[in-house]
Amino acid sequence: MPESGGVFYDRQEVRKPAEREQAIFHALPGLIRHALDNAPAFARHLGDIDPDAIVDRAALAKLPILRKAELASLQQAALPFGGLNATHPSRLVRIFASPGPIYDPEGPRLDYWRFARALFAAGFRPGDLIHNTFSYHLTPAGSMAEGGARALGCPVIPGGTGQTELQVRVIHDLRPKGYVGTPSFLLILLEKARELGFSTASLQKALVSGEAFPPSLRDRLRNEFAIDAYQCYATADVGLIAYETSAREGLVVDEAVIVEIVRPGTGDPVPEGEIGEVVVTVFNPDYPLIRFATGDLSAVLAGESPCGRTNMRIKGWLGRADQATKVRGMFVHPHQIREALKRFDMLGRIRLVVTREDERDRMILRCEVPGAPSGLERAIGEAIRAATGLRAEIELVPPGSLPADGKLIDDRRGAG
Repeated sequence: MPESGGVFYDRQEVRKPAEREQAIFHALPGLIRHALDNAPAFARHLGDIDPDAIVDRAALAKLPILRKAELASLQQAALPFGGLNATHPSRLVRIFASPGPIYDPEGPRLDYWRFARALFAAGFRPGDLIHNTFSYHLTPAGSMAEGGARALGCPVIPGGTGQTELQVRVIHDLRPKGYVGTPSFLLILLEKARELGFSTASLQKALVSGEAFPPSLRDRLRNEFAIDAYQCYATADVGLIAYETSAREGLVVDEAVIVEIVRPGTGDPVPEGEIGEVVVTVFNPDYPLIRFATGDLSAVLAGESPCGRTNMRIKGWLGRADQATKVRGMFVHPHQIREALKRFDMLGRIRLVVTREDERDRMILRCEVPGAPSGLERAIGEAIRAATGLRAEIELVPPGSLPADGKLIDDRRGAG
């Protein structure tokens, strides 16, 4: 629980930076030793290292990177977690499946994913009723938010995804103070409620994640619907990485992770302010990911936050180091598209174009094909939806229409 009546979730947030670094690197050798002793894949991955020698960021940067792109193959070779888990699956409370598939463990600790800190920074306080629209099925987002709400003392409406009309009726009847979910689905609910004549006036605050949150949408939510929305950055593997505060200047890094920004394709840290790949070490005894490369791009924001929190800040999500992208809260990978379309041998080049219109993500799959056999567009659309869980518009174009640049996913939304 947070400190009673405080501006900050706990005093960790306002430690002197030198005190924080000292505490982190005092604890890190123990985490590494724990991984070496209990997670066989880390024993192989890290090799013959001395945990007690990892006493600062320079020493940490010499350890090898573990890439998110490697997880699916590692796990298939040694289900369910590829030997990266330090806790036996029988002692977990949940196992999630993200696209890939990639399996993610959840242990029994309260606020396992550390979401309470982000909720507190977004203005949630004990007793606030929260409408949680993150998915409760297979992926961990719903559990992440609910675990944080429980730790904070907030009751939750487990809305999940879909059933839009029922969800707005529930909001009208139960009058939650806040929303948690993707920003685009919040807008969908607000517009549907207006259409049906249901009130959403109780909603005053929101914590959003899973997709870009441009200032235009933040301002619209505040000006049109009187909702003060903040964003956070989390992944299914790590949980909370960074969160927005009242300063509205970048995202403050969570207290239970070490964030490095490295040159994509390497493990080498980049200078402050330069865009690079986000690499995270998380103090999780069940799943002690060490130098885990997320595939996301960001940059360090210089200085301390005007809100008073003293931890490192990053500029938020600035794209992907690979061609994968996130659409409506779900990752879409090039290999998913290729696998979905491999039975359509008449196709030439293909390109998935992702845009943002009226604050909503839009996917258009363009496929080169000689002629247009009856029913092909529908069949391709069904295959893409089965592979990604998302609907895409299908456009069949003549051979030679698409650029020969090797790009399969073209995300045109910008950094937001």
